[in-house]
Amino acid sequence: MADGASSSGGARDGGESVVIDYGRRRTTCGYCRSSGPTSISHGMWANSLKADDYQGLLDRGWRRSGCFLYKPEMERTCCPSYTIRLKANDFICSKEHGRVLKKMQRFLDGELDPQCKTSPTKRSLSEPLSSPTSKVSKVSANEFQAATCPNLLKEDEVICCLSSKINEAIDTCFQGGILGSTVQLPKAVVKTVKPQVKKKVGEAVQEHKVGVLDLVYTCNISFQIVAAVRRALPKENGANQTEVLADLSPNSVAEKLAMTMESLGGLDGFELKACNGHLNFYSATNPTMQNHTSVVPAQGSDNSSRSKQSSKQSSVNKISAKHPQKRKSLEIRMRTSHFDPEEFALYRKYQTKVHKEKTVTESSYRRFLVDTPIIFVPPKSGDDTVPPCGFGSFHQQYRIDGKLVAVGVVDILPKCLSSKYLFWDPDLAFLSLGKYTALKEIDWVKTAQEHCPSLQYYYLGYYIHSCNKMRYKAAYRPSELLCPVRYEWVRYDLAKPLLDKSQYSVLSDHATMQDETPQPQICGPLDVSSAKDGHQESPSDEDDEDFNDYESEMMVDEESVDSEKVDTTESGSSIKDIENITLDLKGSKVKYKDLQQAFGPIESRHLKALEGQLSRYAKVVGKELSDRMVYCLS
Repeated sequence: MADGASSSGGARDGGESVVIDYGRRRTTCGYCRSSGPTSISHGMWANSLKADDYQGLLDRGWRRSGCFLYKPEMERTCCPSYTIRLKANDFICSKEHGRVLKKMQRFLDGELDPQCKTSPTKRSLSEPLSSPTSKVSKVSANEFQAATCPNLLKEDEVICCLSSKINEAIDTCFQGGILGSTVQLPKAVVKTVKPQVKKKVGEAVQEHKVGVLDLVYTCNISFQIVAAVRRALPKENGANQTEVLADLSPNSVAEKLAMTMESLGGLDGFELKACNGHLNFYSATNPTMQNHTSVVPAQGSDNSSRSKQSSKQSSVNKISAKHPQKRKSLEIRMRTSHFDPEEFALYRKYQTKVHKEKTVTESSYRRFLVDTPIIFVPPKSGDDTVPPCGFGSFHQQYRIDGKLVAVGVVDILPKCLSSKYLFWDPDLAFLSLGKYTALKEIDWVKTAQEHCPSLQYYYLGYYIHSCNKMRYKAAYRPSELLCPVRYEWVRYDLAKPLLDKSQYSVLSDHATMQDETPQPQICGPLDVSSAKDGHQESPSDEDDEDFNDYESEMMVDEESVDSEKVDTTESGSSIKDIENITLDLKGSKVKYKDLQQAFGPIESRHLKALEGQLSRYAKVVGKELSDRMVYCLS
């Protein structure tokens, strides 16, 4: 059951949706970082909004930011945004999602070493990458297991530690400044090399004096660093840009990182090779790591080796007996949207450390994530049309041992849970809380469906095919995208070939395109089939990215609303499309068709202007919703 009180935006005793039409808005784009007003949308302010009306708006491509509603003008805007959803009962948990769940469980069980965490950091570039490097570096420090990550029985911990080591090398290589400024660089993500990819690369096995080395892990961070620097350099002031760019390549970055990791040490049992811009880790043992205790065999007799291992195991057992692992408890609470100082403190910490915001005010937080126009609908005993928490806007709190670590801002509606925003504790970035909370929200829908059969879907916000950091959403499969013309739901795997050709597409045309388009594969953008040869992938799709960064831009960006001229062609639409729209004029409510009867004759030019305004409104929200909602002219 949800606790707390609803926000001021939607009164519980209200029974109708009341909106103010703002018309077309032009703002700068937070995705393509445009310098001009290239993001075009239609905006409305909602004084109040019934849950089923907001569900209808979602299914026509609308989203909300606080009490502000907006819908991208798909044919005009720079980054077309498609509503994306998945049916919770059909969700297929990927291996990556499984690893996230296991990692959290090990952390709660006290088995995951927090020292292995990696968090986003702001690094700087210090020099042109012209230093002599060796392409192969044999890393042989002895502290890998003892000092950095003592428990390597789990593959995820190995990946965590390797990623941490690469990030340490990046900090070492690129500290200081280049051209007098800093450049935001991504964090490293190490991935397991799959057998089929090994064959493709042709580097699965390398002969070595100690035996056979297996290619186990790889990282493409060098490509991401080069991309980040090239994006930032044109904005910098000063000379030497040509020289810097000439020295900057994935190969040179990878070689420099490999040499730095060799000097830092800490990777006992792996051989590191910079190959074609990638950092490849080789092991002399089975890469599955289930029985990973040592990679390179120790010198000496078998008896001596067994004796040493037995001695070490005995020491570990003694330490474990003295310091028993403490089990942590995770609690998830669903609370109706209202201001909570503890939540705001976490939000401010998240925004300043993750998004590098300098100023985070309580008023902007309230407008963005607390205020809601959605009218709360309480649950009723024996009513299977409303879930146990009711309909409305909620903050889903995640607490570990009582401490607030993440908050998911969601709307619970008749057909779905709509994920609006997530903020989490940056100190726990290693737990991939973005992915974890998304998986828990999907589980919540499955459970709620038992009480409310109509509540079947999980809405992830907008999907932007041209924005790499948004592509992770398609990894929650099988997902569907909303056609921007016919408002039909189209499977992602059918829509993807169309979006590959054009970022704006009429997705429901996929059936007519089958003769021209190769048979689509049922895969998300993170699958092996979408990676380039030699493991090169697009920049990492951050699992902890927020679902709706765009909403924040819409609220903070105080662009003026277009003073649109009357479109005479649009106002020439059939009067039947707008005759049943209820107008709120200074507290008096009247159907448009009865307007002149109620208020007397209206001047022709004013009437035509109003008809044009109402025609655009009916077109963007649909006739059914325009007839249901109250159109406020105040």
